[in-house]
Amino acid sequence: MSVKSPAEYVESLRDGRRVMFRGAWVPDVTEHPVLRKAIDHAAIDYRLAEEEPTRELFTAEVAGERVSRFYKVPTSAEDLLLRMRAIETATAEGRTVVTLIHEIGTDALFALLRVAAACDKARGTAYLPRVEALLRRARAEDWALSVAQTDSKGDRAKGPSGQADPDQYLRIVERRADGIVVRGAKLHTSVSVNSNAMIVLPTRAMRTGEEDYAVSFWLPVATPGLKLIASPFLSGRRSPIEHPLSAEHKMVESFTWFDDVFVPWEQVFLAGEVDYAGPLALSFVDFHRFTAVSYKLPLVDLLVGSAGLMAQLNGIAGAGHVRDKLGSLAMYAATVRRLLEASALLGRMEDPGVFVPDTLTVNTAKYHFAHGFHEALRDVQDIAGGLLVTAPAWDDFASEDVGPALHKYLRGATGDAEERLRALYLVTDLAVGDLSGYHEVLAVHAEGSLEAEKLAATRHFDLAGTVRLARRLAGIGD
Repeated sequence: MSVKSPAEYVESLRDGRRVMFRGAWVPDVTEHPVLRKAIDHAAIDYRLAEEEPTRELFTAEVAGERVSRFYKVPTSAEDLLLRMRAIETATAEGRTVVTLIHEIGTDALFALLRVAAACDKARGTAYLPRVEALLRRARAEDWALSVAQTDSKGDRAKGPSGQADPDQYLRIVERRADGIVVRGAKLHTSVSVNSNAMIVLPTRAMRTGEEDYAVSFWLPVATPGLKLIASPFLSGRRSPIEHPLSAEHKMVESFTWFDDVFVPWEQVFLAGEVDYAGPLALSFVDFHRFTAVSYKLPLVDLLVGSAGLMAQLNGIAGAGHVRDKLGSLAMYAATVRRLLEASALLGRMEDPGVFVPDTLTVNTAKYHFAHGFHEALRDVQDIAGGLLVTAPAWDDFASEDVGPALHKYLRGATGDAEERLRALYLVTDLAVGDLSGYHEVLAVHAEGSLEAEKLAATRHFDLAGTVRLARRLAGIGD
């Protein structure tokens, strides 16, 4: 079976990659106390693929071989729904923190299949066989794959060719007989420090004169010249009682620096075809926003569940305004889930045999989640109460001197102060602390901004048809 064990995954990361953390180069990411936490978290994907009862969900049969579910190219709505369930299950196991080591890379592969096929047909290029070769190899070796897409951008009012510094967007600086040399930086590169290989995509549409910026390729993370500066966010020591979600679960992002990196031609998927830079970026987000909403499902469900738990423990579950907030939270979570399912059921088959989520519906799902997330947090905070930020530490609760008083005065409707304090710690980690801030920023910016999702939905909405209806009912004519 072409599926790694968790131990094999960890061993595969000992390859001399260049990773910096807080100003120091890391000799072995598997031995670093912070980065190892992210590695162990990502290994959830591999563990669930070998354990029962999740093995069936996390693997699939491809060409007579059992492989990771994520490497099965979707050919039906059922494939997308199974992918959704696997992402949701892994994220729930990760306590609302997504693993992403298979998901994001295969999102990019599926997009590359579509765009490479179109480019080859129109331009006579030979990119599709290269994408298919990467897919076969990554599937056979069960690689963890990261994706570098977002450029540093410099002056955002200008495109790549208008920047004072031409390196603000990743670009080709040399073309050789055996490959290309690229220079630039990509931001927000998730799971890069603990992936085996990285896929690089353009971040936006390009125009004539920007051929050097219309570039896509893959490379091993240990490639010379590729340097990863890891973000330290959420890296402090945490009590598993006071931080039940984030103490043992973490995903690392990096500033990804391509310091004149050589890429062989057989690893290049786009090299100057400006007409396909935009379609590739958009094709990727069709799949990646489906992944995004899939991994939000445990998060929105926990918002509802934690609010309901705090309402019971505080003795306010019967209050009218609390019932109203719980109803709003339930509607929010249910709408996000049903929109995502609908995007799979309304999907379409595209060349070369890839089933794609419905663009309008998946963008609507992502927008609905992001637009309502901060309001949902407010409702959970309101129900839980001010102890979210003023409660004593767990060490105080266990103290012989003050513990009895805390047990006496912090009991809620159930009479169990310890139970109430544990619930408060859960909600603090979920809706108040830096993990909450992480989720809030992801809601606004990850997988595309609110404005990007609105534009995508508008682009695929039948506005002309609705105008025709309005004209007809107004009696204006054709």
